[in-house]
Amino acid sequence: MAKTLFRNGIILTLAKDSTPLHGQDILIDGDRIAAIGPNLVVSVDTTIIDATDMYIMPGLINSHIHTWQTGLRGLATDWTGTNYFRAMHAGLANFFSPDDILIANQVGAINQINNGVTTMVDWHHNNPTPEHSDAAIDGLEDAGIRAVFLHGSAKPDPKPGQKHFSKVPMSRSEVARLRKGRLASDDALVTMGLAILGPQMSKEEVVLQDLRLAKEHDLVVSLHHSAAKMAAPQAYQSAAAAGLIDARLNIVHGNELTDADLNILIDNGANFTVTAEIEMQICYGDLLCGRLLARGVPFSIGTDIESAYAPDMLACSRFTLQAQRHLSSVQMMAETGERPHPIPITVREAISWATEHGARAMRLDHRTGSLEVGKQADIITIRANDLNLSGGFDPLNTILGFAHPGNIDTVMVAGHVHKRGGVMLRQDIPALQDRLAESGRRIFEEFKKKSATAEFA
Repeated sequence: MAKTLFRNGIILTLAKDSTPLHGQDILIDGDRIAAIGPNLVVSVDTTIIDATDMYIMPGLINSHIHTWQTGLRGLATDWTGTNYFRAMHAGLANFFSPDDILIANQVGAINQINNGVTTMVDWHHNNPTPEHSDAAIDGLEDAGIRAVFLHGSAKPDPKPGQKHFSKVPMSRSEVARLRKGRLASDDALVTMGLAILGPQMSKEEVVLQDLRLAKEHDLVVSLHHSAAKMAAPQAYQSAAAAGLIDARLNIVHGNELTDADLNILIDNGANFTVTAEIEMQICYGDLLCGRLLARGVPFSIGTDIESAYAPDMLACSRFTLQAQRHLSSVQMMAETGERPHPIPITVREAISWATEHGARAMRLDHRTGSLEVGKQADIITIRANDLNLSGGFDPLNTILGFAHPGNIDTVMVAGHVHKRGGVMLRQDIPALQDRLAESGRRIFEEFKKKSATAEFA
């Protein structure tokens, strides 16, 4: 098997209670980390990557992204929630062919790798046909990223004679087709989960059916909760009573969860994902982070809709940290009359949101999220001597506070190098970019001409 050695770097393993390891090496054997230490002796057939003046750390984990919207970048940056749900789900989504899904997921996933993300959770809710789902998976697999494909439900306006999407459970046959077919293995690079409508967007019987389906196939299951008004206000209580809430359940947003529902979810082991930029734009309420931190509950973070903001997990981590620091500080000052000291949330905590907690949420923490012998080789290096990073006093503070994707030198996923010397190692990216631009233009033009929701403002 191929061997690679990262030589003489500043290693941030992010393992529990770890500290930076200066001037040390990481040996990769095949797709796994074989050794970490100083001056490792290797065989002559080992590829050496000089990591001098570089930080070496686990690849970032984007725990919530709608990659199918990559071709519509910048369209939603000024949108409200009304714009988004009417124009995107009831309109634009209906004009995507499987080929449009393929190119969006290809380019979106390749861009994630370029940004230092080695694992992404693709919340795919534009799959009106099996061909759309297959195209989305094809795009992820072609990119070579580690991904959890969350199979969701399209949400168009119902046609005459059709049920509203809130009354339609996840397709059992389609879930079985994927779970027993191409996504049967939980050890593959692309694995499967469900992206269900949940209590906010579907009736209680649908919520319970979808959760049972996830449990039947032993799948992680994720849902959005972005408003106080719910289609099934007692569904969390009913699901807990039925034994359908556990560590497999992931709640995205959750800003307006009642304390009662939040306690039910926490008590039964559910996990949470925060997408701060989108939640603040669309007025979902104060971030859930503070309530979770007060309860000692970890959470993951994600960039959410590709149509609105750059899926840059370094920026996402920094933004989420500062937004919640502000909210926590204001609350503490109101309670005590004093500005907080020490700082209420640390950089180390924020980096864990984008690494270990994302891995744990998707049941991947035995494989990724930290650099430890035996784990998969999901590794990034960041040039510590770049102009904007040089002179940094503390590695974690420097990365979180100052780094951007342009500082990322090397990206390895499961032992395979995708980026080196700051350059992506595939030659077809310009052609893929052209296809993406053509796809996005055609979708938007057809939407404006034909959609009942084209005047969405």
